[in-house]
Amino acid sequence: MFKHILVPTDGSEFSQDTVRRAVSFAKEAGAQITAFYAKPEFPVTYYGEGVLIDTTSPEKFAELAESQAQEILGFVESLCKEAGVPCDKVSATSDIPYEAIIAAATQSECDLIFMASHGRRGLASLLLGSETQKVLTHSTIPVLVYRTPG
Repeated sequence: MFKHILVPTDGSEFSQDTVRRAVSFAKEAGAQITAFYAKPEFPVTYYGEGVLIDTTSPEKFAELAESQAQEILGFVESLCKEAGVPCDKVSATSDIPYEAIIAAATQSECDLIFMASHGRRGLASLLLGSETQKVLTHSTIPVLVYRTPG
């Protein structure tokens, strides 16, 4: 049914558990995976009395962000290789991850986005603003929400 799955990841342990399940799902479905990571934008520094000045240049920041992206996406790629699942890696710079996820899925012609839910309820879910919820709300591509145990 699904042949090309976008798997967004942030590299956290929680995200790695979701990636493991996505790879298993893709193997069972005979699908390929496109792993996605949203790199942060260069932070705007506010100068003022008592504020530490960050000497990192935008170029150095971009280099570090790309290195982090490749490390995080490499984890997905290695799991896919072990499972025999074809895998592409994509990253984009964005401080609005849900928009970047939807754009990556569209550009990669994915027919499914595989994401996790922390399962927060009540006030915590409202205050934290789930990226998964935002993708569900705005995506025209089907979204499979994997509810992690715990």
